[in-house]
Amino acid sequence: MLARVREAVSAAPPAPEAERTYLRSHVPDDPAALVDLLHANLADYRALVHRTDPDGLPALLLRLLAERGANTVLIPSGLPHQWLPRADVTRIDITRIHDRAASSPHELDAVDSVVTGCAVAVAETGTLVLDGGPGQGRRRITLVPDHHICVVRVPDQVVASVPQALTRLDPTRPLTWISGPSATSDIELDRVEGVHGPRTLEVVLVHEPDA
Repeated sequence: MLARVREAVSAAPPAPEAERTYLRSHVPDDPAALVDLLHANLADYRALVHRTDPDGLPALLLRLLAERGANTVLIPSGLPHQWLPRADVTRIDITRIHDRAASSPHELDAVDSVVTGCAVAVAETGTLVLDGGPGQGRRRITLVPDHHICVVRVPDQVVASVPQALTRLDPTRPLTWISGPSATSDIELDRVEGVHGPRTLEVVLVHEPDA
C-alpha cells in the first residue's frame, strides 16, 4: 500500500515549507513567573506540589515517602544518589528497587512509590515530559506504580510552552507527557483517578542556587 502511495505522489511538486509564525509563548519570559505558573497549573491538575532547594531535597523526599507509608521505592538508573542517600533510606526501612528490564508488570504494581527526574516541564500546560534519560528510567516505571514523585530543577528545566519544549526534546526518544495524576471522566464528567497510571503525582520543584 505504501509503495502505491509513493508511486501516486512521485510526480507531485515539493511541499511548501511549513510557516511557523505562531506565538511560541503566551506569557512573559520571566523565570520566577514561569515557575509560579507551572506550580499553579500542576495543582490545578490535582498534582501535589512542593518546593525546596537542593540541600532540602533529600529530607523532603524521605518525608513524602514516609507520609505515603512506602515500604519500597523504585530508583531509576542515573537518579542522583544525593537525592535519596542510601543510609537515610535504610534508616527509615524503605527498600530500594532498581529499574530492571526483566521486571514484570505484576512486580512493578507491587512497588509503593517511584522517584524520577524529568527532561522538561511546560508552565502553560502544567505538563512534565520524561524522555527515558538518566534519572527517569523506562516509561513503564511511571505508569504502573500508584505513586510517582517527580523532581523538576527550576528554573532550568521549565519552559513556557509546548513549542519551546519540543526544541529541547529528541523526537526519537520515548517521550511521556504527564499532566497531573492519571484520570479519566465519563460522559457525566465523573472523574476517576488511577485508571492508566499513578493515582497520586507529587512534583518537587527544586530551586537551584542561582535561581
